Amino acid sequence: MTTSSVALAAPSPAGRLQRLLVLGWHRGRMEVLLFFRGTETVVFSLLFPVFALVIFSSMFKGQLAPGVTYSDYLVPGVIATGLMVTGFQTLAISIAIERDRGTLKRIAATPMPRSAYFIGKIVMVLVTSVVETAVLLAVSVVAYGTHLPRGSAGWFTFAWVSLLGTTACTLCGIALSSLPRTGRSAPAVVAPFAFVLQFISGAALVYTDLPPWLQWVASAFPLKWMCQGLRSVFLPNSYAVHEASHSWQLGWVAVALSVWVVLGLVLCPLTFRWTKTRNGG
Repeated sequence: MTTSSVALAAPSPAGRLQRLLVLGWHRGRMEVLLFFRGTETVVFSLLFPVFALVIFSSMFKGQLAPGVTYSDYLVPGVIATGLMVTGFQTLAISIAIERDRGTLKRIAATPMPRSAYFIGKIVMVLVTSVVETAVLLAVSVVAYGTHLPRGSAGWFTFAWVSLLGTTACTLCGIALSSLPRTGRSAPAVVAPFAFVLQFISGAALVYTDLPPWLQWVASAFPLKWMCQGLRSVFLPNSYAVHEASHSWQLGWVAVALSVWVVLGLVLCPLTFRWTKTRNGG
């Protein structure tokens, strides 16, 4: 075969990218179907934030500021928590289980590009995040009279905070998935991270009521900034003076979440493993 014929037979970079995206999309469709077939996963990932909204709203009542009830404050935090649970906790646990069962090893041995596997996971996270957020918004509006984002600027802020936050959580979930030694231990290893962050990041409790040292710890992680960014969308601008910095700090929200996206991109190739080690990790 001549050099020219080999060149003609070799796919172009655009062709390879198109093939990768098509394979990733099909992998994503399969991931979504598998996700919604798992009753326990659907209940915990999609309905747990709804349960949290209802329970905490029933436990704590009254106004935090003029025109802002505890339920109003809780809605953006619960939405942010739902995005974190889907992108970080559920993803990290599912990947750890797939590694323990040998699924990742078999996928790595197929002709499918390995990148398609991660594209499939991203598609699954995005689809489930959209569904979960829509359910939470519907419940919040109907049951608690939550106001939707104000105008195009409000929806734009809602979109970029959600997208950046979900991306950061997804990358961290992929990176952390190699920490559990077995699939059985994955929930016990991963869940505490998410559980603690929910209570120190202003998702369930009022952030400024926490001790300063806990506020400092929470500010090092994405959930605090996701909650703060979403509060700027759902709460009136007058509430900004009640934030720790007396403003929404949307610039810092973007910076903090972007830093975690970059950190996740660095950690993923360093920590991710397709197979278990000999000692089970």
